[in-house]
Amino acid sequence: MFSDSRHIAVVIPCYRVTNHVLGVIAAIGPEVWRIYAIDDKCPDGSGDFIEKHNVDPRVVVLRNEVNQGVGGAVMAGYRAAIADGAGVIVKIDGDGQMDPALVPDFAGPVLRGEADYTKGNRFYDLEEIRSMPAIRLFGNAVLSFMTKISSGYWDLFDPTNGYTAIHVDVAKRLPFDKISKRYFFETDILFRLNTLRAVVQDVPMDASYGDEVSNLKISKIVGEFIIKHCRNFTKRIFYNYYLRDLSIASVELPLGLLLTGFGTVYGLSHWLSAAREGTATPAGTVMLSALPILMGLQLILAFLAFDINSVPKTPWHRRGRRAAAVIGEEK
Repeated sequence: MFSDSRHIAVVIPCYRVTNHVLGVIAAIGPEVWRIYAIDDKCPDGSGDFIEKHNVDPRVVVLRNEVNQGVGGAVMAGYRAAIADGAGVIVKIDGDGQMDPALVPDFAGPVLRGEADYTKGNRFYDLEEIRSMPAIRLFGNAVLSFMTKISSGYWDLFDPTNGYTAIHVDVAKRLPFDKISKRYFFETDILFRLNTLRAVVQDVPMDASYGDEVSNLKISKIVGEFIIKHCRNFTKRIFYNYYLRDLSIASVELPLGLLLTGFGTVYGLSHWLSAAREGTATPAGTVMLSALPILMGLQLILAFLAFDINSVPKTPWHRRGRRAAAVIGEEK
C-alpha cells in the first residue's frame, strides 16, 4: 500500500503496562489514523487485555513471539505501519508517562518537512530541571555527550527519550535487523539516522514519572553502552569521512591523533628515563614532546568543529521528493 503523508500512526510497545495502556489509548486524539499496540511477549498478557477491554476501532494488536525489548517492539510497529500506508509514525510508551496530547507536536515538524525524525527533550524547562535529582541530571548529561560524539547529532540532548516521530520514507531505509533492540535502541537509531543524513529535531516536553518502576540497571549497562558508543563512533567516522566522502577533516583526525599520541609517548618515555636517572629533562626534549601534542590537539579540535558544522540540515524525505519532481519535469 502506498503511504499517505496525512496518516499519523502511533506505535505503543506493551510490556507490563496493563494498568496504564487503556488510558494512554483513550487519550490519543482524532488526528491519529491508526494505533499499533505491540505485545512484546508480555507476562501480563497485554495483547489479550487490550483486545478484551479496548473500544477504540483504530487499535491493532501485534504480538512478538519472543520478548525483543523496546527496540524489537517498535520495529514490529514500524513494519506494520509502513505496510498499512502510514505517513508519520509516532512512538509513545504505554506506561502513562508520555502525554498523548503531544502527538501533533512531534508529528508536526515531520509533516511540515522540517525534520525526518523528532524526539522529546525533558530539559528545556528550567523549573522542571530544578526538580530533577542531581544524579539523573548528571547521568543524562554524560549519556547525551556520549551520544553526540557517536551519533554526530551535536545539537540534541536527552538521547534516551523514547517519545519520537519518524517520516515513513526514512523509516523504510532503516536496517531494522541491525538496530539494537533493548536499552540502547533510542541511541542506536540516532546513529543509523545519521548514516542516512536525516534531520533530527528536539521537541520540548515536561518530565513525567508515574508509579512504574524502571527495569534499567545502570551498573549492568554502562559497560555495554561505552562499547556500543565506541563502535558507532568508529563506524560513523568511517562511513562519513572515508567511505562516502573525503574532506580536510578526513586528514585532520588521523594526523591529530598520530601527533598527539607520538608527543605523549615520546614525552612520557623520556620523562621516566630522566626520573630514573635523577636528571632534568632537556628543554629540547620537552619541546619535541609538547609541540606535536599541541599541534595534534589543534587538528582534533578542527575536526570536531567540522563535524559539529556537518549536522544534517536538509530533511532526507524532502531531498527524495525534490529529486522525483525534477525527474518528472524532465520526462
